[in-house]
Amino acid sequence: MIETPTIDTDRRIPAPKGWLALSPVILFLLLYVAVSVAIGDFYKMPISVALVIASVWAVVIYRGRPLMERIEVFSRAAGHFNILYMIWVFVLAGAFATLAKEIGAVDATVSFTLRIFPPEFVVPTLFFAACFISLSIGTSVGTVVALTPLAVEMAQMANAEVAFYVAVVLGGAFFGDNLSFISDTTIAATRSQGCNMNDKFKANLWIALPAALITLAGYIIMSYGTPEVLIANDKNLWLILPYIVVIVTAVIGINVTIVLSLGIVAAIFFGVLEGVPLLDLAGFMGAGIDSMGNLIIITLLAAGMLGLIKAAGGIQFLLQGLTAHISGIRGAQGVLALLVGLVNLCTANNTVAIITVGGIARDVSERYGIDPRKSASLLDSASCVVQCMIPYGAQTLLATSLAGISPASPFPYLYYPWALAGMIVLSIIFLFPGRLNRK
Repeated sequence: MIETPTIDTDRRIPAPKGWLALSPVILFLLLYVAVSVAIGDFYKMPISVALVIASVWAVVIYRGRPLMERIEVFSRAAGHFNILYMIWVFVLAGAFATLAKEIGAVDATVSFTLRIFPPEFVVPTLFFAACFISLSIGTSVGTVVALTPLAVEMAQMANAEVAFYVAVVLGGAFFGDNLSFISDTTIAATRSQGCNMNDKFKANLWIALPAALITLAGYIIMSYGTPEVLIANDKNLWLILPYIVVIVTAVIGINVTIVLSLGIVAAIFFGVLEGVPLLDLAGFMGAGIDSMGNLIIITLLAAGMLGLIKAAGGIQFLLQGLTAHISGIRGAQGVLALLVGLVNLCTANNTVAIITVGGIARDVSERYGIDPRKSASLLDSASCVVQCMIPYGAQTLLATSLAGISPASPFPYLYYPWALAGMIVLSIIFLFPGRLNRK
């Protein structure tokens, strides 16, 4: 059973101390996002440098403890099991992605896809595939690993913006992450709010499905009149099998580390059949692992910084501030969505955000008559919106690392999370689904 913390009313965080505790996130966003927007180039300010400065500031402001104890808090958060598990996924994903590309599996898969579907509708097809795969496997990370290399290759063949195709994959990946029965966010939301997964799915469908259909319709309209992509005829189509192995085993529900390991084994096997020396295959894997180095550093820095923010009372301050002045059922629902979104902004993990606010969200829901199915749906949907949009979220970092682009470059093309945010707002204003409103 997932434990959900509640606000400790005996530990009130004063506003000056609370804002100071949150200042590392604010500093990071100013250094990276604001500076990049101001100069019009997201490649000038490295995200790792912005995180180093913000992390040092987080250590400085965590007062009342010796320096080594502050560093220990930072290191313990960075070395948490979930973070190290994520790094394992990054390492395996880098090895598989580079290996598959070098043996020709990516080219073969793209050629096969373009033969099956109309070339001008590659983008809506890619979005639909991302939605289906993520809904089946319940993980946005697994979907990103499977589809990002294909999206990059498709973009290059169409002479299109790579960041746009990456954003298509990210949007579809979070559709399934929000709805899937086996998603960790679904499990956290339903357990913390005390409702069944099936009931939450039905309620959540009213929000997520219209957003996905609007996004898909937009991609279809945008695809009309686009030039056809030339398809090479010299691809060995059986090289798509490493990707088939990854997608099928993921859909079955096998752990993502095992999925990627099986994909690597399959890629090595078919690489040998293609006549590629084993040492060269090992070199490809090594290059892929090395390419994840910056991503791993960013992940460790972000986790450590956010751990210090939580220890300093920043999350507690957010919880007590947003729940202090709630008026009516619409206001309560708006606070739930805003609360989990802001906590997600500070933790860069939608599951952790849901667990963090789960207890207080349940208290607010019971007080203002919000059906547990609706509160679970709001927590899951709002956290997915923020997680998809922040440039330091694991999914975006992994996708942009595989694509070789800036973590912020997909942001202008993230149509699905904006559509999902719009549906969340409408569901609060018009209180739908209507059967979920007690008052």
